[in-house]
Amino acid sequence: MVKKLKQMADKQAASTGRLFDSALAGQVKDSAQQIWLAGMGAFSRAQAEGTKVFEALVKEGTSLQKKTTSAAEDKITEVTSRMSSMAGDVQAKAGQHWDKLEGIFEERTAKALNKLGVPSAKDVEALMARIDELSTKVAKLSKAAPAKATAKKTAATPAAKAPAKKAAVKRAAAKKATAA
Repeated sequence: MVKKLKQMADKQAASTGRLFDSALAGQVKDSAQQIWLAGMGAFSRAQAEGTKVFEALVKEGTSLQKKTTSAAEDKITEVTSRMSSMAGDVQAKAGQHWDKLEGIFEERTAKALNKLGVPSAKDVEALMARIDELSTKVAKLSKAAPAKATAKKTAATPAAKAPAKKAAVKRAAAKKATAA
């Protein structure tokens, strides 16, 4: 490049005056020399500071990666919590609908069984309670009955048995009459 500039300066000097042309050629040469030295200085500085700049860029990249990772995790946590709450709402609504459906099914089944004459669970429980109650009464009476029976046997005589037989015959006749 310097040679081309020198050649151009020489041509111009030949066409105009030698004195003026030499000064211009000197200025162009000095300017080219300064440009060359500036380039060499920039290259030297880039070599010297290149590793420092590289390390600084790596540090900035690491910090930027940490920030973006943190922001992404925050967003993921937020989205996860939203989805969990939505899933909970959907599950609660579905549970309510299943409960309603179950209630309707139980109600219709109970009606159908009632029409067929099948006792309900409440009816069975009431019968069981009644049976328990009667069992306790029978147990009380059976404990008291042996003591009363022995007392009656000792007090009963053959004369007392005859009126009892007549009363039993009358009762049987009365039952036959009402049945007819």
